[in-house]
Amino acid sequence: MKVTFVGSGDAFGTGGRFNTCFLVQHSSGAFLIDCGASSLVAIRKLRVDPNLVDTIFVSHLHGDHFGGVPFFLLDAQFYSRRRTPLTLVGPRGFQTRLTEALEVFFPGSSKTNPKFDLSVVELDAGLERTFGSVQLLPFLVSHECGAPPFALRLACDGKIIAYSGDTEWTENLISAARSADLLIAECLTFDKPIKFHMSYSALRPNLDRIGAQRVVLTHMGPDMLVHAPDGVELAHDGLVVELK
Repeated sequence: MKVTFVGSGDAFGTGGRFNTCFLVQHSSGAFLIDCGASSLVAIRKLRVDPNLVDTIFVSHLHGDHFGGVPFFLLDAQFYSRRRTPLTLVGPRGFQTRLTEALEVFFPGSSKTNPKFDLSVVELDAGLERTFGSVQLLPFLVSHECGAPPFALRLACDGKIIAYSGDTEWTENLISAARSADLLIAECLTFDKPIKFHMSYSALRPNLDRIGAQRVVLTHMGPDMLVHAPDGVELAHDGLVVELK
């Protein structure tokens, strides 16, 4: 299994990084975890064929995490000429917010019938779902975004990837990431508390409790990039993590 950090930035492109987007390639397909506003640009920059992606899992409904989905859909229709099915997965309210985003960005586009099978699936916290060979379990976290925000636990090819989403520290992260092969954790600040976001000082004391085999910090703001601690793996656009 290969995880590519297509985008590792915060909402505002700190450090010149693209919005959150992770490409996971496994034995029977590929999926995205989040697809922020700049993600299609980042996908093109890495020369990834968007048609490789069969599922997009969205952690929460902020623009830097799902704002690229309208562009992905219209590219699939008009440029990439997609013909294979695509499944979009997100929290309750995803379908409505996606339709609204399509209409704001490209009026009338939500009424265009795609030339491929498109499914939108809405999740409930604590309810496991299966998408092909991928098992997904969402956990409610603490991040105000007008819809339920999730940490995601994904199992595939005998490996577990946990993703915190955007959140301040919550005990649900223990369950979401316990003994994961890879934990991708938002870490906006070094030690400054910002409501609904993670600081390294809040995450660090809990890493032993989580017990993930590998931890990569992402979604870093200005002070986290300046004060990046030694011995901690930091994401960057284009980083590739192999899970064997």
